[in-house]
Amino acid sequence: MNPTDVNTTANTVVGPDVVIETHSHAEHDEAGNSMFGFIIFLISESVIFLSFFAGYIAYKTTAENWLPAGVTGLEVREPAINTVVLVSSSFVIYVAERYLHKENLWGFRLFWLLTMAMGSYFLYGQAVEWMGLEFGFTDGLFGGMFYLLTGFHGLHVLSGVLLQGLMLGRSFIPGNYDGGEFGVAATSIFWHFVDVIWIVLFALIYLWQ
Repeated sequence: MNPTDVNTTANTVVGPDVVIETHSHAEHDEAGNSMFGFIIFLISESVIFLSFFAGYIAYKTTAENWLPAGVTGLEVREPAINTVVLVSSSFVIYVAERYLHKENLWGFRLFWLLTMAMGSYFLYGQAVEWMGLEFGFTDGLFGGMFYLLTGFHGLHVLSGVLLQGLMLGRSFIPGNYDGGEFGVAATSIFWHFVDVIWIVLFALIYLWQ
């Protein structure tokens, strides 16, 4: 009997269980490595935002002419509504995840799509606010910091909505989530991160005037 026959015989006896178990471990390790890399990415993004926050605080507390000429402050009502919508979307995306865990794909799609709509509404509200402002990016320190912070965060919101669209599309692929739900979990964590960052931004820019 040659080695090939031995291997074939062994696989015949224990093959199915071993192959399934090995495949399961491989997928688990791959998902764990992917999540670790994703967490490192979020930490690096947090450092960038913290640097921006520190710069904003430093400039605001030391600049002699903080606000642009003719500007007395920012309107808070509409940004507050946008904040409520964005923060509420964190709960909505959590509900979508729970439906996916229960293998209810239509419930997942419904609440996932609602999250996308809420994120899109936030971006629309921010665009409307920008168009109504009386100052631009080059109008003093405040103008530069305002557009830098809200614009950089807005890019993250847009990225989150696009990722959600990708995950929504993948939900229509048969058996797509049989091997795990890393993409959905990572997108959800990223969305919660974006929401927390906005809460800090809202407090710094709109409440601390």
